[in-house]
Amino acid sequence: MKKVFVFISLLVLSSFRPTATTLTEKERTSAADLLSGTEQGVFNSLLGLSEAQLNFKPAPDRWSISDCVKHIAATDMMLWKMIDASLKQPANPEKRSEIKVTDEQVVQMLESRAQKIKTFPPLEPQNTPYKSTPDALAAFFDGRKKMVEFIKTTNDDMRDHVITLPPGSFDCYQMVLFIAAHSNRHMQQIEEVKADPNFPKS
Repeated sequence: MKKVFVFISLLVLSSFRPTATTLTEKERTSAADLLSGTEQGVFNSLLGLSEAQLNFKPAPDRWSISDCVKHIAATDMMLWKMIDASLKQPANPEKRSEIKVTDEQVVQMLESRAQKIKTFPPLEPQNTPYKSTPDALAAFFDGRKKMVEFIKTTNDDMRDHVITLPPGSFDCYQMVLFIAAHSNRHMQQIEEVKADPNFPKS
């Protein structure tokens, strides 16, 4: 009888597999709110602007508001594809030690415009697939809707899938925060363009 009990115990233990670590409700809400809030911020910053205002450049080497929107939409899409690809691969929790920032620091780092960063050529406005501001906005809004739905419902282990970028390593949850904060960074840039003394009145 004792041997039978031991056998059954071993069978139960061998069939046990730890479930993936899912996000907490607080994490889901924080990310969804940040995605939605920064999406609304971009929308609000464009309200009532004319074509002349959208295409105004403070200087030949500076971006227009339309350029900013194209860059935001393209970056959202590229980073989201990276997250999706990472989650389809085996988890790499051994890389968590390479993450040097907290969730809060990811947001602060991306939102700060104290240090200017040159983007990758594919994400420069003229190299994006968007031919107009409405095209870019449509892609931006569609992408954000999918991201918010995903973050609210996913059971993927986003913390143990780590992505390494030039600025450092981030888990997939932090990459979602990265996306949201990045758009806020360029929303600030849009407001800087609007504050230029030569910005068209209409």
